[in-house]
Order: sequence, then structure tokens, then C-alpha cells
Amino acid sequence: MPEEELNNLARIGQLDKVPFSAALLQKMLATARTRLQDSQRTDNSTETRFDCAYTAIRAVADAALHAQGWRTSTSKPGHHQTTIGCLVHTLGVSPSTVRVLDALRKQRNLSDYDGELVTEQALLECLQQAQALSLLAQQKLAPLLNKNASGA
Repeated sequence: MPEEELNNLARIGQLDKVPFSAALLQKMLATARTRLQDSQRTDNSTETRFDCAYTAIRAVADAALHAQGWRTSTSKPGHHQTTIGCLVHTLGVSPSTVRVLDALRKQRNLSDYDGELVTEQALLECLQQAQALSLLAQQKLAPLLNKNASGA
């Protein structure tokens, strides 16, 4: 019951209801694609590539929430964690994958806020997860765009 879980998060102030916009969904998915492409550029630093791959993951997670008519309450701390956690309900991602994505979120915070260097292993994991999540989003969210484009 994904809707029940998302409604519960709204009740505690973690999510806000928003009207669906195919144009916004398209922009969010385009952001994810661009960041994923940027993450592949080997002339970028490891940290930049990691950040781009993580941003692709987050953009897909935001798009999946939007497709369900939600967004995180960005005024609340932990909105990235909430967005990633919601992937279980929005795209059917396994809880074990969400744990990996959350570990990548924590690594991103350490890199951004504490200056910790990103390991090659963390980069490869982030690239792999971003690619897999982007493919899943294309499969599950593209029909919403196609349906809207056809006027159905």
C-alpha cells in the first residue's frame, strides 16, 4: 500500500501533496539524465563524478515522488533521506537497495560537508546505482509522459 505509507509521511510533515505536471516530471528526468552523463566524464574528479551520480539518483527519486503527486518538505531536515526512502513505495525499489542508496547519501554528505575524499569503490557503486535507477525510472515513469503526450 504505497499510498498509505506516503499519506503517513505527509501526516508527520515529511511530504507535501502537489499537482502532477508532466512538464515538471520531464524536467526532473532530464536533470537525472544530464547528471548521469556528467558522472561518466573521466576528466572530472572522483568527487565531482560521485556528486553527479548521486544527484542523478536524487533527481530520479524526486521525479518518482512527483509522479505520485508528492514532494518532500524541503524545510524539514532529512529531505534527501526521505526522498530516497520513498523509492520503495514510488518505484518498487527493494529495501536493501534503499540501504545502499542511503549509504551513498551519507558518503555525499561526508564529501560535501567534511571534505572526505570519495573512494573509487564508492564512485563505482554510485555510478552503478544511478544507472540502474535511471533505467527503472524510464520503464516505470515514461508511460506517464507518453499517456500525457497522447492526451489520454
